[in-house]
Amino acid sequence: DKKLSAEEEEARRIAEMGKPILGENCRLEVIIEESYDFKNTVDKLIKKTNLALVIGTHSWREQFLEAITVSAAGDEEDEEDGREERLPSCFDYVMHFLTVFWKVLFACVPPTEYWNGWACFSVSILVIGLLTALIGDLASHFGCTVGLKDSVNAVVFVALGTSIPDTFASKVAALQDQCADASIGNVTGSNAVNVFLGLGVAWSVAAIYWAIQGKDFEVQTGTLAFSVTLFTIFAFVSISVLMYRRRPHIGGELGGPRAARILTSSLFMGLWFLYILFASLEAYCHIKGF
Repeated sequence: DKKLSAEEEEARRIAEMGKPILGENCRLEVIIEESYDFKNTVDKLIKKTNLALVIGTHSWREQFLEAITVSAAGDEEDEEDGREERLPSCFDYVMHFLTVFWKVLFACVPPTEYWNGWACFSVSILVIGLLTALIGDLASHFGCTVGLKDSVNAVVFVALGTSIPDTFASKVAALQDQCADASIGNVTGSNAVNVFLGLGVAWSVAAIYWAIQGKDFEVQTGTLAFSVTLFTIFAFVSISVLMYRRRPHIGGELGGPRAARILTSSLFMGLWFLYILFASLEAYCHIKGF
C-alpha cells in the first residue's frame, strides 16, 4: 500500500513489461543455418592439425622403418574415404627401390620432436644446401658431357630440377587454400628468393673471400640478356592471363570451367617450351640476340 516514488514506479513498469504474456503468436520456429565460412575455417584447422600429427616423427627408428617400408600410393585418401588399406602394387615397389636411397638419406635428419623441431630444421637447411651444391656440379658435368652450353643447361635442367618442389608446393597450396594467392605467391616469392637472396649471399661470400686474399672479385658478363628479356615478356603475358581469368564467367586465377583450365594450362606450358626453344637458339647463334 506504500506509495511508490517515480523511480520505483518506473522500475515496476519495466519489470511488468518483462513478464511473459499470452499473445497472438503461440508457436515459435527456430531455423539454424550453417555458416559455410566458419565450417571451412574449422575444417582447415582440423586438416592442418591432422597433417602436423602425420608429418611429425618421434624417433629415428620410426623414420627408418617408414623409409624402408613399401607403402601403397593413395593410402591417406583411402583412409579418409573409409576404404580398406590396399596392398602395394608393382609400380609402388619399383618406385620404392628407385627412391629408397633418398628415403634412407632423409631419414637421417633428426625427428621433429628434438629441440622443438629446431634440430630438424637446421639439419634440413644444411642438407638442402649440400644437395644444391651437388646438383649444380652434376648439372655442370652433365652439360660438358653432352655438349650443352651453360646457359642452356641452366634454363633447362637446373631450373627444372630446382622448380619442381615449388610446383608441388603451389599445387598443395591451391588445393588447401580458398584463394590462389598462396600458390601464385609461392611461385613469385621463390623466384625472388632465388634471384635476390641466392645471388646476393653467394656473391657477398665470394667478394669477402677474395678481399681477404687481396684480390678483386669479378664476374664476366654472359649472354643472359636475351633470355631474361624473353622471360620478362612471358611473365607479363602470364600475369595478364591471370588477371583476365578473374572475370565472372571464369571465376578465378586457377581452376574454373574445363575449357578455361585446358586453354590456360596449354598456354603456360607453351610459353615454357617457347622460352627454352628461343633461349637455346640464341645461345647457339641460330637467332641473333642482344
